[in-house]
Formats: sequence, C-alpha cells, structure tokens
Amino acid sequence: MGGLDARYMVSRLQPSGVDVKSLVTVATPHHGSAVADYVIQELGPQNLSRLYGFWRQATGWEHDAFDQLTRRYMTEEFNPGTPDDPSVKYFSYGAMIRGKPPLLSPFRGSFRLLDRLEGPNDGLVSVESSKWGTYKGTLLGVNHLDLINWTNRLRFNLRKWMGKQQLYVLGY
Repeated sequence: MGGLDARYMVSRLQPSGVDVKSLVTVATPHHGSAVADYVIQELGPQNLSRLYGFWRQATGWEHDAFDQLTRRYMTEEFNPGTPDDPSVKYFSYGAMIRGKPPLLSPFRGSFRLLDRLEGPNDGLVSVESSKWGTYKGTLLGVNHLDLINWTNRLRFNLRKWMGKQQLYVLGY
C-alpha cells in the first residue's frame, strides 16, 4: 500500500518544500484486488472486526485500509479522487509467482482466486492491477511478502519465538 500512500501524498497532500519528479510503484493494487473483494463479500462487514483483530495480533500491523483495496473503491473513489500530478512521471512494476505457491504458502488460495479472475499475480496483487503510468515490467518468481520484506520479518520472529540468537546482516 506504500504506492497508494505515495500517490495520495503527491496528488492530495502536496507537502511544501517537496518537489516530486517521479514515482515508481511495485506491485501496488492501483485498481484494487479481487482478494479484498472476496474477503469482504464472504465475511461480510459484521465479521471484519474479528478478522482485523486477528490480523493486528498476528502481525502487529494496522488494518484499517483493507476495505479500501476493493476494486470498486479503487475505481470509483480513490483513483478519481487522486488524480496524477501532471508534473510527475509515474512508473510501475508488477510481480508474479511462477507456477503454484508452495503447499504451506499463505497465498495458495488467494493466488488461485486472482489467477482465475485477474491473471498473473504475486498472491495479493495482480499484474494488471499493478499497472499505473508507464509500466516497466514484471518481477518474476516473487510473492507479495517477498516484496515488502515480510519473509525476513517472519524468519526473524520465528527465531525469536524459538529462543534462538538473532542474526543481523548489514547491507551496503
């Protein structure tokens, strides 16, 4: 959702002293996600609060914008209300899992749903929905958790829960 936040900042907030020349987004659901549609439709608004509580407890992350990732919301509200700044160049990349997700992947169900309804995807966002501005290409063989570095975060937390020493790696 960082790409949507960045688009909102450029279009609506326009902070003084900030001169944005270009914006590059990666696997951003610019046109919404069938996964959000499905979850909201199948669970119903009355059960979303339980899902949100589980999400916060499992991840430590807030969830308030999940219902704003539906295809209807993005195409009827967010995109019309967040026009591109004509002085900014917009570029985007999509991402997709190659083949099927592994057996224990959290994306097995969502990947199949998106693949059936929207085509190639990273388990949460389809390549089609990722396209905004000049589309630069598709990252292959990655899922959405890889892109937001959750894979490493999950490994870090798993090691912590198991009482193992944390490994710290500095990148230059």
